[in-house]
Formats: sequence, structure tokens, C-alpha cells
Amino acid sequence: MKKLIILLFLIPIGLKAQDNPLTIFNSLENYTWTAEGKWGDGSTFKQEINLEFSLDNKIVKVESMGFTNREQTEFGLRNHGIRQYDEKLKKIRFWEFDIFGNLTEGTVEGEGKNLIYKYDYGGTFVTEMWVYKNEKTYDFIVGVYENGEWKQKFLETEFIGTLK
Repeated sequence: MKKLIILLFLIPIGLKAQDNPLTIFNSLENYTWTAEGKWGDGSTFKQEINLEFSLDNKIVKVESMGFTNREQTEFGLRNHGIRQYDEKLKKIRFWEFDIFGNLTEGTVEGEGKNLIYKYDYGGTFVTEMWVYKNEKTYDFIVGVYENGEWKQKFLETEFIGTLK
């Protein structure tokens, strides 16, 4: 009888862990993700991202390296980000604080192994999509995405993961 009670007690804990919406980030953990490309205006995109779960898996902390000056000649710590499941909204929200004093915030959705970020950027509703190719590769697209299709693409490249 004791074993049954212990088992019944542990089942909800296991189910609760599986219900954590932040598990959509599990495939990105333990890797450093790097990407290079060109924005639509011809400027260079270069980024290196690391993430880790924190606060008993209640948030995901993201650290991004990128260009730290407008001339794109210095590369270093550019952004600190947070992802958190908002119980009231029933959505994953994100905040990105950058070296220039800006804050970008929006929502993240999972679609299979794909990640879809949505946010307002200076009056333009932008979508960033991480499209799963394999364990170590995601296509990365930034643009205007409406009704299941890209209306405009600002950047298209891929992130490659290397084990930490």
C-alpha cells in the first residue's frame, strides 16, 4: 500500500514537468547556436546564442553575442533575454534587452520542433521563425508572416549548433 501511495504521489509531479510549455526550448539547450547572413538592406547579421533553464525551469535565460556598435566592427555581448510562461495569458512571453538600451518583447509559440517569435518592432509586426532541420540545424527567417505565408523576408539564414 505504501508503494502505491508513493507512486500516486509521484505521477502528478511527472505529468506537471511534462506540461511545462518551456520544454519547446529543450532542443536548444546544451548547444551554442551560431548564424551568419545578410539582412535585406545588405548589412551583416552575425549572432551566437546560448540558453539555459533557470528558477526550477520557470524561465529560460538567453545570452546573445553580436555586433555591439552601429558600424558592425565590434563583436561581443549584445543581448540578455528571458522566456517565461505567463499563466494569465497562457502564452510564452519573451523579453530581449540589448546593449543599445532597447527592449524587444513579444510571444513565442512552438509548432512541432519549430519556434515562432512574434513582436512589434517599430510599428511592424515581425515574426522570427526557427525551422527545425535536424538536431544541430535550424533555418532562421525574420520577416512579416501572415496567414501561413511570408509577405516579406528581412533575413534568411541558418543556426548551427555545437555542443557546449
